[in-house]
Amino acid sequence: MHSECIWSTPSWQKGPAHYDTIFLEKELEIPGMGRLNVTRVFLFFSFHFDGIRYPCMLIQWFMTILDWPDEDTRMWIIQPDFDADGEHELEVVHAHCILHGAHLIPVYGHDCLPSDIHHTDTLDIFHAYYVNKYIDHHAFKITF
Repeated sequence: MHSECIWSTPSWQKGPAHYDTIFLEKELEIPGMGRLNVTRVFLFFSFHFDGIRYPCMLIQWFMTILDWPDEDTRMWIIQPDFDADGEHELEVVHAHCILHGAHLIPVYGHDCLPSDIHHTDTLDIFHAYYVNKYIDHHAFKITF
């Protein structure tokens, strides 16, 4: 049995915000990364309609840059998805779509990083990320 906590809070231990990234299933019949979306969770909430409780979440979409993994790292590269106005693409989805937590590594580039960057800002300041399939057995198995 495997379980994990997915965090989404505007203040983590009286500090900066903490919004985890996750894998959502989209196409069950497609193997590997083709059946997955990577998203960032900004809010968990639920509502009742006709006596039924619907657990939901507000997410930010990421999209793959290529149709295959990076040749050097064998990891997929993703980037945040933006709408026509340049704003983050956000959506409300059912919480039962969560498959697994996702770990992203920034694609750093060639320039030096400023010394005042905080680790909680990484999902907002980089343009692309590696989907770390080596973080654990489950991530490796689902993203191959």
